[in-house]
Amino acid sequence: MKNLKNLVPALMFGFAFIFFTSCDKDKVLPSSEIPEEISNYISTHFPDNTIQQVTKEKDDFVVTYDVLLDGNFSLEFNRKKEIIEIDGTTKLPDSVIPEKILQYVATHYPDNFITDWELEDKHQQVGLDNDLDLEFSMEGEFIRIDD
Repeated sequence: MKNLKNLVPALMFGFAFIFFTSCDKDKVLPSSEIPEEISNYISTHFPDNTIQQVTKEKDDFVVTYDVLLDGNFSLEFNRKKEIIEIDGTTKLPDSVIPEKILQYVATHYPDNFITDWELEDKHQQVGLDNDLDLEFSMEGEFIRIDD
């Protein structure tokens, strides 16, 4: 019974710790704290766009980095600092789109361009300037038009 009395406060502390640390936390990063991988990606693929803001988001145990660039581009990176989503209002740089997807869009939608790209669970999705969303396998094979 004595051990049980000692265990209850420890359990209560543990639950409180988990509750308070699992709450959503967003932190705007100063330029000195932007991860090098993210800075390198932006300078390689968006050399003419300036970083407006980088936010590190913690939601439970999931960490993402949201980047806003001038020119109406937003990028999202996962905890490994790998790109997982790019949204824009104008044409995305070809360098951010896998070659097979670029070729498919150029062949089947020659009058349109890609404004959005997203890496989802087991596929990739692109949005075109005509509001059409196309779904592809991880290897870049066309799957379907997404409604």
